[in-house]
Amino acid sequence: MPVLDRSLLTGLPAFARLSAEDLDQILKGARSSRVPKDSEVFSQDEEAQSFHLLLSGHIRVVRTTPEGHQIIARYINEGELFGIAIAMGRMTYPASAVAAVDCVVLSWPNGAWPDLVARVPAFATAAYQTIGTRLEETQKQVMAMATEQVEQRIARTVLRLVQQSGRKTPEGIEIDFPITRQDIAEMTGTTLHTVSRLLSAWEAQGLVRGGRQKVTVTDPHGLMLIAENRRRG
Repeated sequence: MPVLDRSLLTGLPAFARLSAEDLDQILKGARSSRVPKDSEVFSQDEEAQSFHLLLSGHIRVVRTTPEGHQIIARYINEGELFGIAIAMGRMTYPASAVAAVDCVVLSWPNGAWPDLVARVPAFATAAYQTIGTRLEETQKQVMAMATEQVEQRIARTVLRLVQQSGRKTPEGIEIDFPITRQDIAEMTGTTLHTVSRLLSAWEAQGLVRGGRQKVTVTDPHGLMLIAENRRRG
């Protein structure tokens, strides 16, 4: 298998300080693949045989509850590791990874993990920082479900997506991947009706603009006041 070019990683924050030798070592044994929109990289409870890095696109992380309800746990952005079950001591993937748009993914077999983290400690550091960040996000989501009104949860979720994946446009800051109102409902533990009602109200107030699978925040400060339960008088 030919070694991939290190330029694939040099622009990614997690690898910015690594030497050329370290980057070559990381890419040794990796394979690149294209994942069409709406296709799974892996599915929940599947045996975890590989770990992955998203080179381009956006990945939806989807959990299915025992009752069969789907919950979007988060979105993976370019440059992020995902499917690192081996770093958590898991034998299976805890959720499904679905391409929100056409994606390019780097994958390594789990057998490469021990040597990789031993030879390139910065790679292991990036992986464990990723785990820590996502655990913190999960804790915040649980707290929000328990303590915040649904309007706050939806506003906070939209703002988080804009912060992570926002693209400036003449109208405001657009979430830079297709996202439906049903997706937002699944992320916030509420109903499609509630999300539609609130987004329509916010659009009338000039806080957001909607479109087909698009959400643009036109007044981030106003939306932040809703998220923090500090409405303008």
